[in-house]
Amino acid sequence: MKKKNKGIAALLLLVAIVAVSVPAIVSANRANHAEQVVPIVAQANQVQESAVYENTQYGFRFTLPDSWKGYTIVTDKWTGQDATDGKAVESGASIGIRHPEWTADKPRQDIPIYVFTIDQWNALQQEKFFIGAAPVGPSELTRNDKYVFALPARYNFAYLDGYQEVEDILKDNPIQPL
Repeated sequence: MKKKNKGIAALLLLVAIVAVSVPAIVSANRANHAEQVVPIVAQANQVQESAVYENTQYGFRFTLPDSWKGYTIVTDKWTGQDATDGKAVESGASIGIRHPEWTADKPRQDIPIYVFTIDQWNALQQEKFFIGAAPVGPSELTRNDKYVFALPARYNFAYLDGYQEVEDILKDNPIQPL
C-alpha cells in the first residue's frame, strides 16, 4: 500500500510542477513577442564607457545620456511566423542596450532594437509574416542601405524601472545610420 501512495504522491507532484511551469512559459513567450532564446550578455570587456553605442556590423550609432555610461549589449533574435500557417519563416538580430544599473534582482527597461534586412522589412509591411501577437508590428527607427532598425511592438509593457526614461531617450532620435 505504501508503494501505491508514493506513486500517487509522485504523480501529483509532477502534475503540480507542470501546472505551475506551463503558464509561466506561455506567459514568457507572449511577453517577448519573439522566439525564446537565451540572451547572450556582452562580456565584461564589451561594457561601454562612453554614452555612444556604435554597431559596425549593422551600421548604426545610438547616442545615450551620460547616465548610461557603462551599459552592456544583450543580443538575442526575433523570429517571424508565416501569416498563413504560423511556421517560423524569418529571423534576425535583436540588440538590447542595457542600463548599467540593471541587475537580475532589479531589472530595468532595455532599449531593444530589431534588425531587419530591407527585404524582410518590406515583407513584414506586406503582412507576409508577423512577429508576436501585438495588433501592430515593430516601428521603424531608422535605416541604412542594407538594414531597417525597428522598435518592437509592446517592448515596454512590463513597465520596468526606467521605461519612461527609455521613452524619453527614443523621442530624441538617438539612432543614426552609419
